[in-house]
Amino acid sequence: MALTLQTPQRPIPTTPKAHQTRTEHDCIGTAEIPADAYWGIHTLRAIDNFPVSGITVGDHPELIRAYAQVKRACARANGELNNISAYQAALIDRACEDVASGELNDQFPVDVLQGGAGTSTNMNMNEVIANRTLELGHHARGEYGIIHPNDTVNRSQSTNDTYPAACRLALIDVSGMLADSTRQLAASFRALSERTMPIVKIGRTQLQDAVPMTFGQEFGGFASQLDSDARLLESQQTPLAVVNLGGTAIGTGICADIRFRERATRHLAELSGLPIRAAADPVGTTSDVGDFVTLSGVIKRTALHLGKIANDLRLLASGPRAGLAEIQLPVRQAGSSIMPGKVNPVIPECVNQCVYMVVGMDATVSCAAEAGQLQLNAFEPVMLHALLTGMHTLANAMDTLRERCVDGITVNEKVGMEEVMRSSSLATPLIGYIGYEQAMAIAQEALDKRTTVYEIARKKKVLSPELLDSILNPRNLTRAY
Repeated sequence: MALTLQTPQRPIPTTPKAHQTRTEHDCIGTAEIPADAYWGIHTLRAIDNFPVSGITVGDHPELIRAYAQVKRACARANGELNNISAYQAALIDRACEDVASGELNDQFPVDVLQGGAGTSTNMNMNEVIANRTLELGHHARGEYGIIHPNDTVNRSQSTNDTYPAACRLALIDVSGMLADSTRQLAASFRALSERTMPIVKIGRTQLQDAVPMTFGQEFGGFASQLDSDARLLESQQTPLAVVNLGGTAIGTGICADIRFRERATRHLAELSGLPIRAAADPVGTTSDVGDFVTLSGVIKRTALHLGKIANDLRLLASGPRAGLAEIQLPVRQAGSSIMPGKVNPVIPECVNQCVYMVVGMDATVSCAAEAGQLQLNAFEPVMLHALLTGMHTLANAMDTLRERCVDGITVNEKVGMEEVMRSSSLATPLIGYIGYEQAMAIAQEALDKRTTVYEIARKKKVLSPELLDSILNPRNLTRAY
């Protein structure tokens, strides 16, 4: 699923008139909130404090959906334990469902790069759910004596256990999407491999001639690498399914009903359909972002494979006269404003740039993970933003490469065979019959005389013509196992 910016459904006036506002208060003082806003004073403070990237929490719909699921699970647990009334629990449940559906994404205007370890996002979520709950109960927004963002919606919770839980669910969601795109690209390369398996070409190591192979083997190698990446991405879902609900501030569970932890975790598993389980060490888990680092490494590995594949496609398609010209990429656009007829490998080039962005994402996650202090890492917001953005970018790059490039690749069978026959590396299979020194001499003579290994070996009569034909048949040389 591609990341898309949500078009605001309920424009919020930036300079509201007095009759269009409601008054809310916090520990700093009072402020006027737009009357039609579902968010409240804590969100307003965050809007004012973090005008940095221009990307809002609402631009990550997976996080909104995941956080709403977390709050819904917590409301169900609190309702069962009589920590909130059945009336409150039922309305919060419905409000969370509305938030999870995406219809209120425009009500999360806080910048993704925020101080406070995600507190502003949690406060934003609490306020939106509270005011949507009030609306469902036919009460006015801001009537927090009935449903309070902190005392009711956030009961037995903290940012420090709910925000990481929501992050983990969102990462599971998007990593699954990335795994799907990876498998689809692998399937396209596998189909291309099957179409070109009999067609011979020269292999290369260190950009020098190696031994014969087929186009199908080369493309099949790409598919295998991507399949491995998809499996690794999917394997990250198990560690990411560990949550610390009920741990509250630092994992000790202060202000939480002792029974809440088990109930909330169970409800979250039911709502999400994931194998959610409680962390074994609540205190250690609160400050541990190692699973984010591991996921980031797998994403980077996948990106680097993709980048290498894009590099290879550009090399194999180089030319059309002075390059390798072994394959033809689909023509997508004119390649020059001055050179007539020039066509560039623009799709692989775009993919390469996406890969560079993902490598930067991994560096961001690494720096943020190391910067954690004592019982909490305050930099989970930038980690989450980097990971979600990186995965969406990489998935879009894979889909683009598959649809606009790989599915339309053709190979140059004539060029492939000519390169094999001209290559001095064709002397390699002679070693088992005439030894390394004599085979090397034949290879060198073929290079010096600008002829083929086959011609030199035939003239020297080092082997019978029948055996020589069999040994130096390029197609036979591609089937060593």
